[in-house]
Amino acid sequence: MRKLMLLSVLLVVSLGLQSQELVRYQVPPAEMVAILEAPPTPGFLLSPDGKHALLSYPQVLPDLAELAKPELKLAGFRVNPENFGRYDSRIFDRLELLNISNKMVTSLSGIPDSGHITSFSWSPDGKNVAISVYFNSSVELWIVEVESGVARPLSASLNESVISPGFAWHPDGKSLYVLKHREGMKKPGREKLPLGPSVQQATGQKSQVRTFQDLLKSPADEELFEYYATSQLYRVNLLGEASEVGNPGIISQVEPSPDGSYIYVEQVVRPFSYIVPAQYFPRLCHIWNADGHLVKRLAEQPLADDIPSGFSAARKGKREMQWRSDVPSTIVWVEAQDDGDPHRDVKIRDVVYSLDAPFRGEPLKLVELETRFSSISWGWSNLAVAYGRWWSSRRQTASLFNPSAPTDRPRVLWDRSWEDAYTDPGQLVMVNNANGFSVLQTNSSRTKLYLSGKGSSPEGDMPFLDEINLKNLGVKRLWQCHAPLYEYFIGFYDMDNSRIVTSQESVNRQPNFFIRDIKRQKLVQLTNFPDPYPGLHGVHKELVTYRRPDGVTLTGTLYLPAGYEKGTRTLPTLMWAYPQEFLSADFAGQVTGSPYRFIRPSVLSPILWVVRGYAVFDNMSMPIVARNGGEPNDTFIEQLVENAKAAVDTLVGMGVANPQKVAIGGHSYGAFMTANLLAHSDLFAAGIARSGAYNRTLTPFGFQNEERTYWQAPEVYNRMSPFMHADKINEPLLLIHGENDNNSGTFPLQSERLFAAIKGHGGTARLVMLPYESHGYRARQSVFHTIWEMDCWLEKYLK
Repeated sequence: MRKLMLLSVLLVVSLGLQSQELVRYQVPPAEMVAILEAPPTPGFLLSPDGKHALLSYPQVLPDLAELAKPELKLAGFRVNPENFGRYDSRIFDRLELLNISNKMVTSLSGIPDSGHITSFSWSPDGKNVAISVYFNSSVELWIVEVESGVARPLSASLNESVISPGFAWHPDGKSLYVLKHREGMKKPGREKLPLGPSVQQATGQKSQVRTFQDLLKSPADEELFEYYATSQLYRVNLLGEASEVGNPGIISQVEPSPDGSYIYVEQVVRPFSYIVPAQYFPRLCHIWNADGHLVKRLAEQPLADDIPSGFSAARKGKREMQWRSDVPSTIVWVEAQDDGDPHRDVKIRDVVYSLDAPFRGEPLKLVELETRFSSISWGWSNLAVAYGRWWSSRRQTASLFNPSAPTDRPRVLWDRSWEDAYTDPGQLVMVNNANGFSVLQTNSSRTKLYLSGKGSSPEGDMPFLDEINLKNLGVKRLWQCHAPLYEYFIGFYDMDNSRIVTSQESVNRQPNFFIRDIKRQKLVQLTNFPDPYPGLHGVHKELVTYRRPDGVTLTGTLYLPAGYEKGTRTLPTLMWAYPQEFLSADFAGQVTGSPYRFIRPSVLSPILWVVRGYAVFDNMSMPIVARNGGEPNDTFIEQLVENAKAAVDTLVGMGVANPQKVAIGGHSYGAFMTANLLAHSDLFAAGIARSGAYNRTLTPFGFQNEERTYWQAPEVYNRMSPFMHADKINEPLLLIHGENDNNSGTFPLQSERLFAAIKGHGGTARLVMLPYESHGYRARQSVFHTIWEMDCWLEKYLK
């Protein structure tokens, strides 16, 4: 009898493991691990005086224990309750100083191994670097004198729960404004039993908001948010001497005026909301003097949970407050003329106003926009550039205007569709002035502006630097990258001698930094980073261009294993894509990206499988184009299948792929695409979907680039949702999701429910939920296991 009972127990356990397994973290094959563990290419931040550059090395593959540290999810923020820092801050392993003149590199020293560098900033004069350092129980401000390269602590107990970094340089470069946790506040306890239910009300006012994550959910959450977000502002000099500035509050923005006489401060106030994050909470917008005394109540913004629907919607009243960066102390803001409602028919959408210190009298109207305000680039007393965007038409504008004579008619710099990559003029080049504020880069006579752009073309991206003549707005090309290299502009090193700082790379050469003399055609190399990927030597990279049946041009980057020759045999093939919507079929077919960039796989890149003997078709075009006057998503499914079939047919026709051995994969919206392709076609042998959303009725007020609500287009939402068609998913689908996903719409529940639906209809699927991971996966254990899961899936179903 006991033997029979034991046999029954073993049988039950065995059957249970078929549906739910206890799997320990696994490690992918060694050739993949070698790539994953390769050192990163550092970031490059030129000092304001141009004498040095800061090289920043991001942390790669932190241990899972780092992600397992305590966190609180409060009003859209993820807070580490032990140190008042951001739970999800990016970490840098080390910083180095590069001397531009002699090319010597010095590692910054002094920061203990127990500290994590999360942010850094040059002083306006380029003599010091301020660094935010996270320790287990505190966040500290450290300072590095460039001459010594040695870091020393300047201030402790920073509060970066809401603002990160929690410091800002004073324009004098001799002190900083620092946000510190307010001492003496009583920490709320987690109530054992609630005092009552959590209640929300709808009182007849429309509130069509997206599906945000990490929101407040109870009065206890409100108390925790107030405790962790409340800060006291201090001014700290370079000796560490500190003085209080103003009153404590939930300070969400601190910006000193260019002359240092005033501070613009925003403070979040009650009532809080349970349906929108803190960026929409009520706030006080004040101007203080340098000592923290109130000078001007600029605005009191109410709770913005009733912003109209649409991507061109905006908050009512004053918004986008900022200092004019080219004058001592002039505050600027924007006001919508349509109450922020893009559905209203008005000629002028936004107006930009300004008010000079001491902030009395009537504001000055600077410029009117027919589109929604995007940003302003300040130049000097009689020149600035205002940018606007309008979603429904994909319109993008830039206009030159005179802040000293606002009645003068602005001059149009461009008025175009942002979908048209081939005519993209680029971005105006900016430079920091003596106060550390960003202004337009110009020549000594102020007759020129400069544009830096991607240079998209049918041959791929060829970055460029242009010069604009302010008299006639004529454009002259000063420099452009040429094949077989990929090189892009970083900044001017010497305006008079036309020397620029660039980053240059090729398919087989790691990116490095250079000074290029564009007049004398000379090139000086500043860095010489070694190739981190010897295992990728010999890999073939190719930009493939093809068409779908309606004539839309498509592209993708094909990677083939070293030593492989086309036509000799077919390879198991992994395709990876991300859908993108377009109004214009012509623009949808434009080539973006470069075939000459260095092959540098990210830690979750499909390119990794080229070392496993696969053909990889990455960044495969997946345009969804508006047809017959409708919206792009009206024919989302049809176009997905057309795009995918064209790609499969092309690689089969090249002799690379076997049509029975092709897999499709994607992340986020690419995962959504993958599930849909398996449901609505039989083109693929298997699919991999990471961190996706599969039931669009759970994102009813819009998703991705869809402005319509579920109730306005229920047939579109239902047809686009692979969950509604789970019974048709008859190819194996690997679902991977972070248990702690904070991306809007991609709740972990989305993957769990799709898996249950597939399983319920007898389909083949595997669900992998990664502990502590968010929308992208960071921990070493998680990344390794994700790659292992994907590799096992592909090996099983493609080989």
